[in-house]
Amino acid sequence: MKEKILLVDGMALLFRGFFATAYRGNFMKNPKGIPTNGIYQFLRYLLDAVDTFQPSHVICCWDMGSKTFRTTMYEEYKANRSQPPEELIPQFDLVKEVVEAFNMPNVGIENFEADDCIGTFAKQFAANYHVMILTGDQDILQLVEPGVEVAIMRKGQGNYEVFNTDNFYEKKGLHPKQIIDLKGLMGDTSDNYPGVKGIGEKTALKLLQEHESIDRLLENIDNLPKGVQTKIKADIEMLQLSRTLAEIRCDVPIEIQLDTAKWNVDIEKVKEKFVELEFNNLTKLLSS
Repeated sequence: MKEKILLVDGMALLFRGFFATAYRGNFMKNPKGIPTNGIYQFLRYLLDAVDTFQPSHVICCWDMGSKTFRTTMYEEYKANRSQPPEELIPQFDLVKEVVEAFNMPNVGIENFEADDCIGTFAKQFAANYHVMILTGDQDILQLVEPGVEVAIMRKGQGNYEVFNTDNFYEKKGLHPKQIIDLKGLMGDTSDNYPGVKGIGEKTALKLLQEHESIDRLLENIDNLPKGVQTKIKADIEMLQLSRTLAEIRCDVPIEIQLDTAKWNVDIEKVKEKFVELEFNNLTKLLSS
């Protein structure tokens, strides 16, 4: 039985946790007056996932600012995203302190996104470990392969949809790597790149089921319906760029000593942090 590494998309959990509680106006505050609602909910998600998936190791990956190699390639990448709410901003640093209290590594690298760190670790560890990725972000589904599963957080706590090589095609109608080409064709409104104008998910899915990849599609472009041909020819550069933006990099220059990621919580150290943040009712979620 292989040991299991849980790779956590930190920003996805923090943002999700913040908005899940902020709509009620409940920002919670620590004694210094810093809002803590996102961190509180982040911890509830994290501890639930550890309880559910029972990993031997946990690594938390973070974005390191909004500028990356993708914004260099395409200035409009994620440009549609508004500034984070002011109550969330001070929680970015504080949540990393909390992660450290669990003796869990915080990993991030300038110029890349958390997804790229996750992709790189998944590649490095898949042969010898069972890798589970925890996120709310569908883009990461492209990383599913033998030894790598993705748990997508669904509405409500403790509700996960797990994707692996056995169930992927049945759920998505595509293979994991085709997700990159799907995004290349249809674009991604949340990441703000357009793909091919006029091609939506339904058409993109059908084209990839018939032709397998964008490369094959372009080889057979003269056999495509006239309308689709016209759209692709008009937007060929954006198609190629969108595909590149969609692809998670798995060759980021990061390394980790895996023994630093062993899930081995020093309960007293964590309790101290919880007292400091007034998270007293989270203490009961810590298994001693």
